[in-house]
Amino acid sequence: MLLTTEAPAADSDTLAFIDREHKLLIDGDWVPAESGETIDVKNPADGETIATVAAGDKADIDKAVAAARRAFEGGEWPALTASERGRMLWKLADLIEEHLEEFAEIESLDNGKPRAVAAAADVPLAIDLFRYMAGWATKIEGTTIPISVPYMPGAEFHSYTLREPVGVVGQIIPWNFPLLMAAWKLGPALATGCTVVLKIAEETPLSGLRLGHLIQDAGFPDGVVNIVTGYGETAGAALAAHPDVDKVAFTGSTEVGKLIVKAAGETNLKKVSLELGGKSPNVILPDADLSTAIGGAANAIFFNHGQCCCAGSRLFVHKSQFDQVVEGVAEQAKQIKLGPGMHPETGMGPMVSQIQQDRVCGYLESGFAAGAQAVIGGKRAGGEGYFVEPTILVDTKPDMDVIQEEIFGPVVAAVPFEDPDELIAAANDSIYGLAAAVWTRDISKGHRIAKQLRAGTVWINCYNIFDAALPFGGYKQSGWGREMGHEAIDLYTQTKAVTLQF
Repeated sequence: MLLTTEAPAADSDTLAFIDREHKLLIDGDWVPAESGETIDVKNPADGETIATVAAGDKADIDKAVAAARRAFEGGEWPALTASERGRMLWKLADLIEEHLEEFAEIESLDNGKPRAVAAAADVPLAIDLFRYMAGWATKIEGTTIPISVPYMPGAEFHSYTLREPVGVVGQIIPWNFPLLMAAWKLGPALATGCTVVLKIAEETPLSGLRLGHLIQDAGFPDGVVNIVTGYGETAGAALAAHPDVDKVAFTGSTEVGKLIVKAAGETNLKKVSLELGGKSPNVILPDADLSTAIGGAANAIFFNHGQCCCAGSRLFVHKSQFDQVVEGVAEQAKQIKLGPGMHPETGMGPMVSQIQQDRVCGYLESGFAAGAQAVIGGKRAGGEGYFVEPTILVDTKPDMDVIQEEIFGPVVAAVPFEDPDELIAAANDSIYGLAAAVWTRDISKGHRIAKQLRAGTVWINCYNIFDAALPFGGYKQSGWGREMGHEAIDLYTQTKAVTLQF
């Protein structure tokens, strides 16, 4: 069901921020792009331009990296204690919480997601992440190591390790969770004492820019966080290849991730962490509680309009219950109201852009041409905005693009199975390995299957459960490294061994 594309207006503070001139944050100053070029920001619910932001490119990245280098190697930032860094992160979390409704409205207008979802999930998760990482600032420790050097009998040594910040970090974030992805990247980097150049997605730059103002309000020294808006092929590419960046962290598609790795290798062999694509299997076993599993399967694919790297886009159901589950998920899809994110009844917003709508619909057309059928949905919705109907595909084959490739939209392929061994092989038949789920009343069976699934996250009888303490990342071509949890600290530190001879 498509609601009207009209929606209540945002709060006056939100509109005042959106209407202002949006510049780049470099070395504590808000400055225009060197080129003077700008990018139009569109509301995906109606395609109308709601703001313009600076179009940063290589020249602006050079300035931002230089500022981050100065902040890392001198001035206030390296002189701060770990406790002081932690207090700044906690203060930032408090400021975001004070502006929770404003951030929810910005995300809704800029990205298209329902305001209620942003207010209940995106913004609180970002707040919690900064608070979690604030605690880590004082807990980054080395170890003492007893050594015995065989070629120096009788000599005495004292050896220990230090965990030190990696340095200047380039961070490139996507458009599907703009504020939350900024938090995932900035939190551990700042807790460890790194400085940052953050390149935010050109499609959804507004919450990242608003965050920049709060970073200043929280008292972070100039140059510690620099924020550049711009296109991936210009600003993003320049950041990935910059010879004075010590590490690049990227969240986005696997295709672009490979370009990031190539750029890093061809310049200074900078450290790289990647959180990339997925084609996650969601397995419903015959003994599952279907009243829970059906709703979980719908949430797995339709949450955030399917624009999730971990979306449960391949639904495996035992043949004996296949029709019942597909019918149940279809019924869930029928209840979803499509509309602008600011509309209070909206359950699913639009795709983020015309490009993304065309991409999703292109995959649908490819699937239909190869013989797949849509139980529900399967096409664009409405005349305005970038809406796609929630879709369930059946009659697919393992080699179809809709099975093998990441669609990044509200499209799930439902696949029946009979043999458990063949199920595991089919679930793992993917270049990706980001997430997976299994639904069963037999907890032992659930744990056994979790061990067999080649994925960085496996949910049992649930889906899309995130917490700042839980590591998140993928196997295979879903990436390198883990976001969140204590493992995120490892992404932004390096180990130094020190040995003293008595």
